[in-house]
Amino acid sequence: MKNVFVGNMSFEATEGGLRSIFEPFGEITRVQLITDRDTGRARGFGFVEMSNDADAAKAIAALNGTQMDGRALNVNEAKPKTEGGGSRGGGGGYNRDRDNYRGR
Repeated sequence: MKNVFVGNMSFEATEGGLRSIFEPFGEITRVQLITDRDTGRARGFGFVEMSNDADAAKAIAALNGTQMDGRALNVNEAKPKTEGGGSRGGGGGYNRDRDNYRGR
């Protein structure tokens, strides 16, 4: 559980600010604030990787629901990204007339 998800952050959040709230709970190996690729602005969530599971568990228990920049943080164990998800592109809707080629 070394990787911790932090959500509901302000769009003005910084990696330094995120690091500072986690430092009291143990050694941090990496902080990653997810940003919009077009604007470079924070997207409101990020990840903190801690050196051991016990420190990560302490941080989750202490920080979940606490305020940062006026917002209640959602802090929990990061789940692995699932393959193929997302709602971009893809499928299209059902078109009843699509297969009705007779008489046209």
